Amino acid sequence: MPNQSSPTRYTAIAKGFHWIIAALIVTQFTLAWMADDLPLGARKLGLLARHKSFGMTVLMLAILRLLWRLKHPVPALPSGMTPLERRLARTTHAAFYVLLFAMPLTGWMMSSAKNYSVSWFGWFTWPNLIAKNETAFDFLRSTHHFLSYVLFAIAMLHILAALKHHFWDKDDVLLRMLPFIKSGRP
Repeated sequence: MPNQSSPTRYTAIAKGFHWIIAALIVTQFTLAWMADDLPLGARKLGLLARHKSFGMTVLMLAILRLLWRLKHPVPALPSGMTPLERRLARTTHAAFYVLLFAMPLTGWMMSSAKNYSVSWFGWFTWPNLIAKNETAFDFLRSTHHFLSYVLFAIAMLHILAALKHHFWDKDDVLLRMLPFIKSGRP
């Protein structure tokens, strides 16, 4: 039986969560960007409805991912990493988890504050989290937008760090998260 306390690679399920959520976040940015400059109308409302549905999907997957993560330890960081790099890696991963919850929750509360429904692909409607409140809506909209910039910045840092590990440090940090890769570098 493999030693669960010190894995050398991420599990297939962890990789699945990582890449599905990453693709959904790219989708979220794309939908928000497409809807941003449109006048209020059917096209804009349709894009925003999909944005909300995908956002709630991210929230549900984030819950499952966190539950999986609590039971399955991650591979150790490479021994050659400096203390600063280790701290940055832990901080950015923690920030991702916070943002995976904060982004959909602020969006859901923002919609609730405007009394706009949050449907999940038309299958069902989530309950409002707060009562209609224009001041709360404005605050939550600003917060949601600000957090999107933070998420984008952290995602770029994450991607650059993975590329640095692969091309500069030549370790297996990137390889052990890539799907369909059987082994990392020796």
